[in-house]
Amino acid sequence: MSTSTFQSEQLLFTPGTPTTNALPLIFAFPNTYCVGITSLGYQVVWAKLCTRSDLQVSRLFIDVHESLPKCPELVGFSLSWELDYANILQMLGNLDIPLRSQARSEVHPLIFGGGPVLTANPEPFADFFDVILLGDGEELLDAFITTMQTIRDADRATQLLTLAQVPGLYVPSLYEVCYQSPTGAITAIQPISPEVPAQVHKQTYRGNTLSASTVVTPKAAWESIYMVEVVRSCPEMCRFCLASYLTLPFRTPAVHQTLIPQIEKGLRVTNRIGLLGASVTQHPEFEELLDFFAHPDRDQVRLSIASVRTNTVTVKLAQLLSQRDTRSITIAIESGSERVRQIVNKKLNNDEIHQAAINAYEGNLKALKLYGMVGIPGETDVDVEATIALMHDLKRQVPGLRLTLGCSTFVPKAHTPFQWYGVKSKAKQSLQVMQKSLRSQGIDFRPESYNWSVIQALIARGDRRLSYLLELTCHFGDSLGSYRRAFKQLRGQVPDLAFYALNDWPIDQVLPWSHLQGPLPQVTLEKHLQSASEWF
Repeated sequence: MSTSTFQSEQLLFTPGTPTTNALPLIFAFPNTYCVGITSLGYQVVWAKLCTRSDLQVSRLFIDVHESLPKCPELVGFSLSWELDYANILQMLGNLDIPLRSQARSEVHPLIFGGGPVLTANPEPFADFFDVILLGDGEELLDAFITTMQTIRDADRATQLLTLAQVPGLYVPSLYEVCYQSPTGAITAIQPISPEVPAQVHKQTYRGNTLSASTVVTPKAAWESIYMVEVVRSCPEMCRFCLASYLTLPFRTPAVHQTLIPQIEKGLRVTNRIGLLGASVTQHPEFEELLDFFAHPDRDQVRLSIASVRTNTVTVKLAQLLSQRDTRSITIAIESGSERVRQIVNKKLNNDEIHQAAINAYEGNLKALKLYGMVGIPGETDVDVEATIALMHDLKRQVPGLRLTLGCSTFVPKAHTPFQWYGVKSKAKQSLQVMQKSLRSQGIDFRPESYNWSVIQALIARGDRRLSYLLELTCHFGDSLGSYRRAFKQLRGQVPDLAFYALNDWPIDQVLPWSHLQGPLPQVTLEKHLQSASEWF
C-alpha cells in the first residue's frame, strides 16, 4: 500500500460515513493504479459505492491498495480490457479466494464484476464470477447492493438465487450450457431452475446526466485530467462497433443544463479537461460547447477530445484545439475504399477525409491521426490499396501535416452484426503491405499486432470452456506461446483457436451469449448483416 498515491487525489464527491454494521467490500481494477484511476467507469462506480453509508469500501489495484478488510463480503472487478483477466486471477489468488465460483463456500465473499468486456460476453470468465452486472452502472449498482443487504445473512445458494431475479444481474452458475461434443458448438443454454430467468437483459440508463470524473490526480495516466462523458453510444452504427451497438440508444445530455456545470466543477480543481464519447462532435449542441471553451476566461484550459467524426472537423474546431494545447486530432476512417465503408456502414467519403485534413492544417494543428482497419468482411486487395492511395494523397495535399495511421485487424464482437464472422487470416499480409508502402513515404504507420488481435477474438467469442484455457495461460505466463501451449495441453477437451477466432459461424448457431439480451434482438442484427453483405 502506498498512502502517497491516494493522498494526491482531489475528491469531487463526499464519501458517506460507514455505519458500524457496514458491509465490507473490495472494489478492484485488474491493472495498475495509473491505468485504473484513468477509467471513468471505475471512478464513477467507486464514488457511487463510497457514498453509501451501508458499505465500507476499499480499493485494490495490482500495485497499490487501501487498507483491506480481513473478511470482505463482496469483491468486485471492473474489466475494461480482455487481457486483464490474468490480473483478476492473480488478485483472487492473493486474497486466498478460490478462482472458480463452484469451489467457494460460505466463508468466501461473493465475487461480482462489470464493465464493457463482461457486458459484451462474460462467458469465458463466467466460472470465475458469482454475479455479473450487465449494463450501465447507474441502473444496476443500487439494485445490486440494496438486494444484497436484504440477503446478507442468508446462505450462499439463497443469495445467488435472489440476485438472479434482479433485472440485469447474471448468475452464471444458475445456467447449464450443453455442447454437441467437448469440442463442438453449443446446443442449448438453459436456467437450472424455473425461478431463474431464461434471458438476462442488459440494463440501459436513460437519464439526462452522463458520467464525469469523481477524482482528479496527477498520478493518472492522463495527468490531472477531469473527464466528462459528452455522448453515450454512437448514431453511426458501424457494423463491427461494440461501442455503438452495445450501448444503444445514442444519448446526449443538454449542454447548458448538464455538461457546462459538470465542466465548471472540474475547472475548480484542474485546467485539463477531457471530452469523452464514441462520437463527441455529433452532440447536437457541440458548437455551443466549443463556444464555451473559446471564451477568453478559459484561455488556460488544456482541452482533449476523443476521436471525432471526420466531417465535423472544422477550422473552428482545429483552431480552438490548437489554442487549448492540443497538437493533433483523431478521426476514424476504417478504410480508403468507398465500398468497404459501405460494408461497415461508415457514412463517409474521401472528399470529407481530405477536407478534414485541410481544416486541421488551416486550424494550426500539427498532426492528424487516422484509425483504419484491415480484414473487414468482404475486403479485397484492391480495398487495401485504396487505403494506401488515400494516405499518399493526403501526404501530397497537406505536406505540412504529420500523418499517422493506426491500423487494427477486424475482431468480431458480441451483439454486433459482424459477430458471426471470424478474423481473416489475410489481414496479417495486408498489414505488412501497408507498412512497406506507407513508412517509405514518411507516414507514421502503427499496426496493432495481428496475433494478439486473434487472441482478442478468441476471448470476444469464447464460451465457458475457455476458462480452463485462460487459467492455464495465466499459469504459463503472458505470451502468445502460452496460448499455444495451453491449447496443446487441452487438445480434445476444448475447441481449437480456429473454432473461436477464425471461423465464420452459421446464423442458426447458438451463440455463447444467446441467453444475454443486448439492446437489439438477433433478428435486427441479422438484417443489418444482410445490408452489409449486399456490398460484397
